[in-house]
Amino acid sequence: MTWFAALLAVLGGHLLGSIPFGYLLTRMAGLGDIRAMGSGNIGATNVLRTGRKDVAAATLLLDGGKGTLAVLAGAWLGGPATGLLAGVAAVAGHCTSVWMRGNGGKGVATGLGMVLGTAWPVGIGACAVWLAAARLTRQSSAGSLLAFAAAPLLMLAWAGTASALAVAVVSAIIFVRHGGNIRRLLAGTEPRIGQGK
Repeated sequence: MTWFAALLAVLGGHLLGSIPFGYLLTRMAGLGDIRAMGSGNIGATNVLRTGRKDVAAATLLLDGGKGTLAVLAGAWLGGPATGLLAGVAAVAGHCTSVWMRGNGGKGVATGLGMVLGTAWPVGIGACAVWLAAARLTRQSSAGSLLAFAAAPLLMLAWAGTASALAVAVVSAIIFVRHGGNIRRLLAGTEPRIGQGK
């Protein structure tokens, strides 16, 4: 991986990740500014609170696609390490969108997309953990946190140290972005899916 490929991976991944699909799709659907609703987040979970499952599903797919595309494009540009760098940058971009003046989502869908693009069996495993935990707890945040606690370990077993370290960085970003959710989970006040913040 050359320094030029690394620079392109970081810049390109960040700009791609920064595209605020939740904000754009809710605007296009005539639902208003998603940042003024629910938790104020631009991700699919908050979009679901508008009552439009179709818009939430589109947000989920497009946000996930950003992570996958970043990894694949980066790998094409400069090899697997460049792909990992681009994927991490895409998650960071989603969380600190340049188009949203540094604000963004919590990185879960884009992170899952990044994991899928890196090693699809691990991505499926992480998605399965999310689905199982969210179904049991009815809390999206619990599913997200458990999925990204498991993802680096699954990646280490399947794809090796470099991929696991990249996913661990993504997991750290997601845990930081879920700071408020973690406090509410510990206090027993975290809302169920479709409710509140």
